[in-house]
Amino acid sequence: MNHSVQLNSAREHTRTGMTADSLQRAFLDNLFFIQGRYLDVATPLDQYMALAYTVRDRMLERWVRTAKTYKQAQARTVSYLSAEFLLGPHLANNLTSLGIYQTTHQVMDSLGLDFHEIIDQEVDPGLGNGGLGRLAACFLDSLATLEIPAIGYGIRYEYGIFEQHIDNGWQKEISDNWLRDGNPWELPRPKLKFPVFFGGTTEHYRDASGNWRVRWNPAQVINGVAYDTPILGCGVNNANLLRLWRSVACESFDFDTFNRGDYYGAVRSKVEAENISKVLYPNDEAAGGRELRLKQQFFFVTCSLQDMLRLYLQQSNDLKAFHEKFAVQLNDTHPAIAVPELMRLLLDEHGMGWDDAWEVTTHTFAYTNHTLLPEALETWPVDLLSRILPRHMEIIYEINHRFMDEMRIHFPWDNERIARLSIIDDSRDRGVRMANLATLGSYSVNGVAELHSELVKQVLLPDFHAVWPERFHNVTNGVTPRRFLQMSNPGLNHLMDELAGDGWARNLSNLSRLETHAGDAAFQERWREMKRAAKERLARRIKMRTGESVDPASMFDVQTKRIHEYKRPHLNLLHVIALYNRIKQNPNGEHVPRTFIFAGKAAPGYAMAKLIIKAINSVADMVNRDPQTRDLLRVIFYPDFNIKSAQPIYPAADLSEQISTAGTEASGTGNMKFALNGALTIGTLDGANIEIRKEVGKDNFFLFGLDLHQVERLRQEGYRPRDQLHDNPELQEAFSLIEGGFFSHGDPELFRPLTRNLLERDPFLVLADYRSYAERQNDVALAFADTPHWSRMSILNTARMGKFSSDRAIGEYCEHIWRVAPVSVTLSE
Repeated sequence: MNHSVQLNSAREHTRTGMTADSLQRAFLDNLFFIQGRYLDVATPLDQYMALAYTVRDRMLERWVRTAKTYKQAQARTVSYLSAEFLLGPHLANNLTSLGIYQTTHQVMDSLGLDFHEIIDQEVDPGLGNGGLGRLAACFLDSLATLEIPAIGYGIRYEYGIFEQHIDNGWQKEISDNWLRDGNPWELPRPKLKFPVFFGGTTEHYRDASGNWRVRWNPAQVINGVAYDTPILGCGVNNANLLRLWRSVACESFDFDTFNRGDYYGAVRSKVEAENISKVLYPNDEAAGGRELRLKQQFFFVTCSLQDMLRLYLQQSNDLKAFHEKFAVQLNDTHPAIAVPELMRLLLDEHGMGWDDAWEVTTHTFAYTNHTLLPEALETWPVDLLSRILPRHMEIIYEINHRFMDEMRIHFPWDNERIARLSIIDDSRDRGVRMANLATLGSYSVNGVAELHSELVKQVLLPDFHAVWPERFHNVTNGVTPRRFLQMSNPGLNHLMDELAGDGWARNLSNLSRLETHAGDAAFQERWREMKRAAKERLARRIKMRTGESVDPASMFDVQTKRIHEYKRPHLNLLHVIALYNRIKQNPNGEHVPRTFIFAGKAAPGYAMAKLIIKAINSVADMVNRDPQTRDLLRVIFYPDFNIKSAQPIYPAADLSEQISTAGTEASGTGNMKFALNGALTIGTLDGANIEIRKEVGKDNFFLFGLDLHQVERLRQEGYRPRDQLHDNPELQEAFSLIEGGFFSHGDPELFRPLTRNLLERDPFLVLADYRSYAERQNDVALAFADTPHWSRMSILNTARMGKFSSDRAIGEYCEHIWRVAPVSVTLSE
């Protein structure tokens, strides 16, 4: 079989060429020389690896050129510190960014290979879990696309949070060994490593010049080794750096101990060291898990700061200007220990005085807050921090001592305010408030949606805002249109190419060109065909993953996000049960066929969230088996939700469920991804929903529920959730079925903790919002039955979502917070 493509004789370089000829030669070379296979015996995984290395070669040319250009320009650099980077699969995204997706597809076709099967071999990198990690990944994409010099710093987790399997309706956590087949996108840097200290004692002494100094004598020392991944910009030559740290022992094997017969002891230091980067978010219910999480946070922070200092000292010896070179963004409080760590490095390792070190530190960091929930605001016990990071506890005490003296001048006689401002919580369980530390140690604090940013100022950090109002900003989140439109939705991508040219995804305001076509019947028909194709693709995946058949003509009503009570999947589920009852009671009525799709993971230790997953699956089991309802109502729990599985879901959704209690969701980005792809939203005035509704128009958004002020008033007046059932027969019937064991094979006790929690506590006001939610769902059904009207609303949702690009968000960070400028990269001839 002749696999050559006959093109012109003036061939491009095999490693860097972008034509079909050079891509084919490179693919076959990599298949042979890296995978050790020839085409006829290569497995799909071999083919994927060969193609990945082919693409990586072209990325490396841009990456090396970018590094040289940034160094020559001595460019101010953004360092993005994040415990998570939920990247998603690389191959298709990188092909899209390089502009060779279709060419590569054609090359694979010419070789008789299944391009989509090759793409599907790649697993989701287990480097993140929720919205915080996905936002970090979107920001890396936009930083590179906007040509902003940037480095992402995090942890190279060996195992992701977990793979979710569903066993008899229950979530089961299976280890996510995402590196089992290797990772062709990363480059190990075994010589680029830094020491990491834990435990021990501190020693105070005077140096030769008579200055007081502190030496940390650690009980444990490990190393952090760098693993680098290039992050391509779209349509530009810039390729930024994602540098992740792997923990390793300084000495991985003790030969003397082994010879004494202590075989475990011989590798104990290796095991203890590697545990630190072993698993994303270890369960921290036990003391050991909590200690490990603290170690993880310090581990990646100190390696990253040491690396920045190394890079800085290559060009200047004046560390007093360090903050002029690096703008370091703290993605929530996970990296907040960076504040005392930079102080330690400047004070103890580089001999700087306290005032100069504090000046540099407080002009280096900016802090993004991502949550208002009390349980998500990190507070580390003083005794734990003192034991694991004794030098940092000393520095935190000193920072706090100086800060408290300053605040007593600002607020004399206001001891309660001063206690709230303190980094140290001196209540019964003494702790270090990481949000306070991050706020004090940063020159900027921002929320991630307009409402959230106001709540940060008014509720979370009002005392800090009173002192430094100029530090507080809003930057509403955004998502990358490259992955979540251009790549995930081929039909819409093709449509936008026609309307705006193939560069539309670098300027999302181009979506507005759709608006003039929203009322055109022929265009609406094309839009419905596009949506139908996406729903058929998802239906095939649902069949493959769950065994359930769903009707693409039904309304796809979708709620996909981390399973948490405040996101209220149980509100959605109560409505599903109510619809089931309606159909049973009036089978010949006019019912709009619906397929409810749930997806998301519950934290391993979160019993109520796991019970909600069980309830969803139990309801699905009954509803989907009932011959009287199954043609009108289907319920699907799509397991192991991640970026790879999400990409076909967003384009297929008709209705997006964004139903968190007002005042609980910081922003959300799933709401943006659904609306960008033409799904209509049913939602509360929470997070970025408010801004989405403002952009798409109130007539194209199904608003329900209490607003923030009504939520606060209800709680102040004394909320009695059981009262919500008194005049709501539909809700009573739903509870009757659940509590009577209808969905639990006659066991009335299985879901008792869930129903009791709702009826006695209802912390997130599910029952208070149910009536409003059900009424708006009736409006949804009527609108969906009016096909032209629904199509118009769907088109307008996409057309008016241009604001919600991560490119816009990064532009605002660059202008208002980081003060960085783009640096263009030119490839050599």
